[in-house]
Amino acid sequence: MVDGERPEAPLLLLAHHGTPGACAAEQLAYSVARAWQASILHLLVIPAFWRDMMGDDWLNNAATRAQFGGYLEQILGAEAQQQLQAVAERCCGQGLAYRSLLKIGEPTDLLLECVRDEAPAALVLGSPRPKGVPGVRSRIDMPRLMQRSSIPLLLAPWGWKGNQPFF
Repeated sequence: MVDGERPEAPLLLLAHHGTPGACAAEQLAYSVARAWQASILHLLVIPAFWRDMMGDDWLNNAATRAQFGGYLEQILGAEAQQQLQAVAERCCGQGLAYRSLLKIGEPTDLLLECVRDEAPAALVLGSPRPKGVPGVRSRIDMPRLMQRSSIPLLLAPWGWKGNQPFF
């Protein structure tokens, strides 16, 4: 860096897919981004397991299966775009720099890939859903993520609303 040149703002990687845990992570990311003057990279992963949701007996021919698969992909894509847009609007409303990535695959692999490719300063994610709380089984392999991540992981507690001082 040359004297007088501003350092590049740190980048926070936010894993967010609209669940209550992800919403807690979003609030934590806003708090950290303001304190660090960081930008937010929002990674939304559509778990690959949705492709296995087409094994019902009524999908007994290739044409029906392909049509249903296209419909399901369209619905998931529209929901993902709504999530991306909502987080973008909230970041903009708080004056935070924002960009997003939408990927389909295994969540832990894609988080590690994003850490490697984007070089964020930290990864912000929500804690696992408590037992008995309904939701999608798209769990992150936390032991593997912690072992292989080269950056700090900031884990938002379940139900955290960002109303407690963090910094």
